[in-house]
Amino acid sequence: MNSSVAMMILGLVLGIGILIFLVLKTKIHAFPALIIAASITGLVGGMTPPTVIEAITAGFGNTLASIGLVIGFGVMMGRILEISGAAERLAFTFLKWLGKRKEEWALAMTGYVVSIPIFLDSAFVILTPLAKALSSKTGKSVIGLGVALGLGLTATHHAVPPTPGPLGVAGIFKVDVGMMMLWGLVFAIPIVITGVYYGKWIGKRIYQLPNEDGTDWVRPDQPQTFQEFVEMEERKNLPSLMRSMLPILVPLVLILGNTILSALELKGGVYDYFVFLGSPVIAVGIGLLIALYGLFGHLRRSEALERMEEGIQSAGIILLVTGAGGALGNVLRESGAGEEIAKLIAQTAIPAVLLPFFIATIVRLIQGSGTVAMITAASIAAPIISSLDVNMALAAQGAALGAMIFSYFNDSMFWVVNRMLGIRNVKEQILTWSVPTTLAWAVSLVMLVVANWIVG
Repeated sequence: MNSSVAMMILGLVLGIGILIFLVLKTKIHAFPALIIAASITGLVGGMTPPTVIEAITAGFGNTLASIGLVIGFGVMMGRILEISGAAERLAFTFLKWLGKRKEEWALAMTGYVVSIPIFLDSAFVILTPLAKALSSKTGKSVIGLGVALGLGLTATHHAVPPTPGPLGVAGIFKVDVGMMMLWGLVFAIPIVITGVYYGKWIGKRIYQLPNEDGTDWVRPDQPQTFQEFVEMEERKNLPSLMRSMLPILVPLVLILGNTILSALELKGGVYDYFVFLGSPVIAVGIGLLIALYGLFGHLRRSEALERMEEGIQSAGIILLVTGAGGALGNVLRESGAGEEIAKLIAQTAIPAVLLPFFIATIVRLIQGSGTVAMITAASIAAPIISSLDVNMALAAQGAALGAMIFSYFNDSMFWVVNRMLGIRNVKEQILTWSVPTTLAWAVSLVMLVVANWIVG
């Protein structure tokens, strides 16, 4: 190994080490920390200062150019679904379809659908009262119901655009959003199944029900009936199933249609218009309009705008972190570090598709945020494996799914789940959320290896 290659690799190691230190031990946020790491990686790796600046700005801009608008539209649509009752309508509908004794399945399926446009923490907070009500009416442990709901939400939150995390990963890997979505929808299914069965098991181990007003936790002698719960939900003024589903369903169909047409290389004439409608920006924009007029028709203009702007406020930091991740990735490309490390990996027996998965795993364990972990892993891995014979859509899913492992004290979702479900004992907190997220991670690893073997 010559001295220039050694300096490139040293720059990367030093940059990532400083990134982890800044996020874990200082008050510096992940956004400036990523930019600092990119600068150090480039300078130590042998790039001139002007070249480092050019690589950072180009990487930041190019990444947000591909996915920034989609994230903006997506979070506005998600906010509408949150406060209109559409998410609760979906949960209630699945429950009616599946019937009694399938409550875990109903909540997991709800999570699978709802978390595509809605942020994970928000969706859990919105739907937990439904799990509590269902628990008190049927006598099923709220812990089991909550875990099934939480893992259903986590599955698509990590795997399916236009959720900002996987959408940012797709942008950094330069993967077609429709392919990312398609693989994500498939990979999320075994995770949901895992959540349901673990939920059933943990519900028997930690049997806990809310009291009548939901302020404490008890074990009632005489649970009310499933039918009483259904009647209570039917009395609520929720939007119809069609109005609740369309804002999610239409963009998914349009984007997947675009992917199919592109794969078949159908161009010209009417096909160009279908490709236009199926581009992620236009498709999610259409979903936003459907949500706005289908679910917010009763609101005044000023109130509707205010609600959508609330969504944008929560998306701002996601955009910055995603752009900064793109900047770090571009520095790795321009410095040559990515190419050199790729040569070293190619000489080993490790499947290159697993590199982003394990990088995301390590970063998640160190600093807690799933979104930061997957963006960081994508930024590091994409320029390394781009020159190797790797299915980039699977690699992108690896970065997204690897970030699920062992959610614990440094992850906000760990506290949201345990506080909302009334779990105070540390051992029970780990059983309630750390263990199922790790099971989902293990299932994802197996699926990734199998998918890579089939595709490869």
